[in-house]
Amino acid sequence: MLNRRTFLVAGGMTALASTRVFGANDRIRVGVIGAGGRMNGLLDAADKAGGYEIVAVADVYGPHREAVKQRSGGTATTHLDYHEVLAKEIDVAFIASPDHWHVRMAVDAIKAGKDVYLEKPVTHTTEEGETLTGAVRASKQVLQCGMQQRSWPHFRDAVDLIQGGSLGRVTQVRTYWWQNYGRDWIERPTETQLLDWKMWLGGAPDQPFSEEKFHRWRWFWDFGGGAMTDLFTHWIDVAQWAMKSDLPSAGFMLGDKRVFEQWQCPDTIQAAFRYPNFDVVYEGMMSSSIDDGGLEFRGTEATLKIDRDGFDVYHEGVEGQQNPVVSGHSFRDGTIDHMENFFACVRSRKEPNAPVETGVSAARAGQIGNYAYHHGGHTEWPPKGAA
Repeated sequence: MLNRRTFLVAGGMTALASTRVFGANDRIRVGVIGAGGRMNGLLDAADKAGGYEIVAVADVYGPHREAVKQRSGGTATTHLDYHEVLAKEIDVAFIASPDHWHVRMAVDAIKAGKDVYLEKPVTHTTEEGETLTGAVRASKQVLQCGMQQRSWPHFRDAVDLIQGGSLGRVTQVRTYWWQNYGRDWIERPTETQLLDWKMWLGGAPDQPFSEEKFHRWRWFWDFGGGAMTDLFTHWIDVAQWAMKSDLPSAGFMLGDKRVFEQWQCPDTIQAAFRYPNFDVVYEGMMSSSIDDGGLEFRGTEATLKIDRDGFDVYHEGVEGQQNPVVSGHSFRDGTIDHMENFFACVRSRKEPNAPVETGVSAARAGQIGNYAYHHGGHTEWPPKGAA
């Protein structure tokens, strides 16, 4: 929580901030902010990218802090307040907090002169997009959005094929993602005496502790945006990247709570978005995982189907074993490539593969879908009558 002390600490850091010049063998000093499940994945990727060390960790839950400290070999300092991590001699901040903290933490890190790896969705509301973009572009800091498909080799190859015209004219992109939260989802009960719930809430409305909200915060509007800003955000980023268009003119969304009545966000969704020269559709549910997630770019000459394992291109008029005519596959998690790109840009000061604008536009598309859900299932964008 902000108080006079943390405000003064944060304010004081701005004047002292500077960009470190790296030697060939210098290790990147990392501050960890938000040390839950996704952060473990980021640190796994960083381990494989190499050339870094964990200096400090902040989390409102004690066991999360201690796990990262152990991971550092016992050398990382532990903190409840993330401002104390930003006051350390670190080069970058990894931020993987709940969504409602993202922009506030990232802006504070940038003001403190730190580069940032910010998990997706980078914003919690459409209004935050301007705040985050402005902070990054007014600084000299590198911010990599957690849209790892941007660095995943087979996604990059697929985008090249699409933009090169291999599919003909693409007029529809189909996206889908099915997961099953009812199977194999076991969380260790929270040791509430080791959790600062008030600090976890941050700027969200005050409310009693809830095990469901703490573990499945993405499905409550105060903290996340459901499937549209979790799963769909990844796929719409790929669609907008490949199609060179980043703002839908209209959104439609049919959403229902069919299984998880305790959530606020719908667990079963069909959505559609109109772009200048193509449409995007999405469907998904959270109680069936068969087929997992992926995209289909449907063109007049061919269709490209892609997921996190690889892609295949199927030409119109080609039958049997000749289809798919082109395939591409990856053999490791693209988060590793994305972390390698981030570390390289921290050293070189070049633009990363997923700059702030890409993350803001991907989050915004999902937020437009949620806005439609709350306004009768349909919205123009910007909404009619909006300033």
